[in-house]
Amino acid sequence: MPSFRPAYLIHGDDHGRIGERRTRLRAMAESETGAGGVEVLEGDACTPEAVAAALCAMTFALGRRFVIADGVERWRDADVAVVADAMKSMDPDGLTVAFFAREEGRSKVPAALRKAVEAAGGQIAEEGSVKPRELPRWLIARAAELAVELDQQGARALIAHVGDRQQRLQRELEKLAVEYGPGARLTAAEVERSSATSAERKTWTLADAVVAGDERTATRALLELREQGERVPGLLYGMVRRLRDALAVAEARAAGRPAAQIRKSLRMPSFAADRLIADVAKRDVDAFRLALELMADLELESRGGGGGVLDEETAAIRAVIAAAR
Repeated sequence: MPSFRPAYLIHGDDHGRIGERRTRLRAMAESETGAGGVEVLEGDACTPEAVAAALCAMTFALGRRFVIADGVERWRDADVAVVADAMKSMDPDGLTVAFFAREEGRSKVPAALRKAVEAAGGQIAEEGSVKPRELPRWLIARAAELAVELDQQGARALIAHVGDRQQRLQRELEKLAVEYGPGARLTAAEVERSSATSAERKTWTLADAVVAGDERTATRALLELREQGERVPGLLYGMVRRLRDALAVAEARAAGRPAAQIRKSLRMPSFAADRLIADVAKRDVDAFRLALELMADLELESRGGGGGVLDEETAAIRAVIAAAR
């Protein structure tokens, strides 16, 4: 049976993680005492007066009772007094109150509520968003908590595959820990093998080669994907998405925007953004506009709208070579 403290305060700007913790706490509470022993106050209903009343309420519920207050970032220090007074008379063995604060901008958890939770012998946890450059170190620390070792390149490979959303990274890391077991050492090879299919890896290679103007690599990746049974319409999505990113970078460079500013505008890890910017620098804006036009023609051809002069594979090879040229 889990042991509960009389009070919890979970706050920070990682709203997804805070939501996960609330869901988990509620599930544990309902497992402990049943749905009837859990009272949730959220949104406009989460006022200091309502929470204080819930803490002082007399019930016939058996076992520990739980009060979940979600939205306390809107409270002010002066509002907390009524809740702090109610917490002083709480039964620590029969009642748990959990406060959740989704902080953003000036919306912060009141300092007075922190003091009230500490005075009640409660626990305070901050769930903050991690900056992109700090994600590899954050992943390595999370891996250690799961009893596996993740090296720097493995962390970067996982970010490149999954993106920079912490919740998704955590889920993928948990899957890897289960697959390889305690004590495993995870490098980029293990991450690539488990987190991406062969088709996904070659699709990334194809899209990056087209952007970089590497005709040979692009053609080889395309042929390998076709041998695996991949259809052209499916491959087009990855190429077009990467080419659109490349065009945006090329236009920003042409407008004189510094590389640091361009990097911040890209929704990808910093090292991946640096690679894209470097590849784009090899070509001009018109090259990427033409490449997107070629992809549009290829999509039309692959859907039977091009007159059927070329078969799908020939049309794809010609378009890819031309786009990378």
